[in-house]
Amino acid sequence: MGSTFQEIEIAAPADKVWQTIRDFHDVSWAPNVVTSVDVVGDKSGDQKGAGRVLNGVFHETLRMLDDVSKTFTYSIDEGPGPLSDGQMKNYVGRVVVEHIAGGTRVEWTSNWQENDEAIYEFCHPIYVALLDDLKASLEG
Repeated sequence: MGSTFQEIEIAAPADKVWQTIRDFHDVSWAPNVVTSVDVVGDKSGDQKGAGRVLNGVFHETLRMLDDVSKTFTYSIDEGPGPLSDGQMKNYVGRVVVEHIAGGTRVEWTSNWQENDEAIYEFCHPIYVALLDDLKASLEG
């Protein structure tokens, strides 16, 4: 199984960070990474099964959202390059927001069935950039 792990500390309350990222359809906090979000289906951005297409190529589905633990999981169902159909299986991302002294830690992990280094090399810098944008949007 392949995986990625990224984390960042943000000087903002955990509740504020969670409210910023919990809506699966609103990625306005990442303007340097996400250029478009197309909502798929009729589920709201906090309902299991909510679908979206990011930047016209990343087809994703919200699998779980828990306000108590400030956690959500999602799948990438189709994407470009090494995330295309047939090249990866069972891709699940998980975002956890937790209070720490002085602010918040956000952990973003992903797992997929094949241990393909190309998936890691493709995805890891995207998640780092997303977390950097999140930090900038909340601290700036």
